[in-house]
Amino acid sequence: MTTVPNDITDVIEADRRNVWHHLIQHKPFESIDPRVMVEGKGMRVWDATGKEHLDAVSGGVWTVNVGYGRERIANAVRDQLLQMPYFAGSAGSIPGARFAEKLTERMPGMSRVYYCNSGSEANEKAFKMVRQIAHKKYGGKKHKILFRERDYHGTTITCLSAGGQPERNAQYGPYTPGFVEVPHCLEYRAQVETGNYGEWAANQIEEVILREGPDTVGGLCLEPVTAGGGVIVPPAGYWERVQEICAKYDILLHIDEVVCGVGRTGTWFGYQHFGIKPDFVTMAKGVASGYAAIACMVTTEEVFEMFKDDASDPMNYFRDISTFGGCTAGPAAALENLAIIEEEDLLANTTAMGARMVENLNALMEKHRVIGDVRGMGLFCGAELVADRATKEPVDEKKVQAVVGDCMAQGVVIGATNRSLPGLNNTLCFSPALISTADDIDEITTAVDKALTKVFS
Repeated sequence: MTTVPNDITDVIEADRRNVWHHLIQHKPFESIDPRVMVEGKGMRVWDATGKEHLDAVSGGVWTVNVGYGRERIANAVRDQLLQMPYFAGSAGSIPGARFAEKLTERMPGMSRVYYCNSGSEANEKAFKMVRQIAHKKYGGKKHKILFRERDYHGTTITCLSAGGQPERNAQYGPYTPGFVEVPHCLEYRAQVETGNYGEWAANQIEEVILREGPDTVGGLCLEPVTAGGGVIVPPAGYWERVQEICAKYDILLHIDEVVCGVGRTGTWFGYQHFGIKPDFVTMAKGVASGYAAIACMVTTEEVFEMFKDDASDPMNYFRDISTFGGCTAGPAAALENLAIIEEEDLLANTTAMGARMVENLNALMEKHRVIGDVRGMGLFCGAELVADRATKEPVDEKKVQAVVGDCMAQGVVIGATNRSLPGLNNTLCFSPALISTADDIDEITTAVDKALTKVFS
């Protein structure tokens, strides 16, 4: 099936001449056409040539959680735009109020939603709150924010300052001061041999706090499952110890759910697998499944109260704005997105199909020695490719990309760690929509099987 009815050569040429694409070297476009995607339906997308692809990365960057072509979301956005498209976030809106209520009902302990337009911006809001709290309560001293090696929190200079991926950060310094890295928690590449690696990895956070001085550290920002740094699910014991450490040293815990949030891991939010009680939760990609731009910084009533405890002080409140946080299309789309996930029981489907994907990938690991590790949670999975299982030497990145390219040629779009970690961009990434069927999962892993056979035979 193809739904590309007309010659759009002019569009491709306009793209070649005028568009600066994300995350890609443009030199090849001097001799080959840039890829232009023109239509999507369910799990499938069609490019400008009419070729059909099964999308195993939900729009390329883990976003289109409920799949393409959802007319009810489009209609909700259209109707809202006609009624009231925008007013600055200093005032409220009907969909903004309704979505905030629905969202926090699914986040026990959280109560306040700050709207903005990207995950990077949502993380910046939390960082700014930590800094303002440091000035309000601690004379500015407790301003440092810890982040984890391999985690990623966005594209702004300050978000890169909190980013644990050196290749993403390279050439963009100097960075915002006051951000301090803690070690990663990937047990497959354990930094020591120990009986409880999760607890050991969390204890390294405490070591950094003690080194920096507990009276200087105000926040800790972590992904519940590390995404672009290799799809890393923290080992058992990790999150319990992290929570203890934050409570012990009066550190605000910020969970970055930009990738994991709104169903990706089989619960509403990734942190909910681990019994964590965060102070901030940030989210973006899956909040409206890409049907409208929206991001949220969600916090507790305790944090909120700190910004209204002295109304006589003109500097006491959170003096911040996000222009497009006032758009109403985002929460209107997000309300429908939420309803679809519930009505179609997509959290349960994500859990079931995620288990099938891990099972299939483990079967491929039995067949292909180049797969050194399979990991994931829900429909968020990774397969790390190694040249030698004993030494865990990563395969050459060009071969990883060759696997991705071969799958694309077969009509299946998969991902891989990209310009993140020097020498360690070797993990295949899978995040198909929450509507995936068993046939979809099997088609994805069959394509990977064929690609691995071709590239490594």
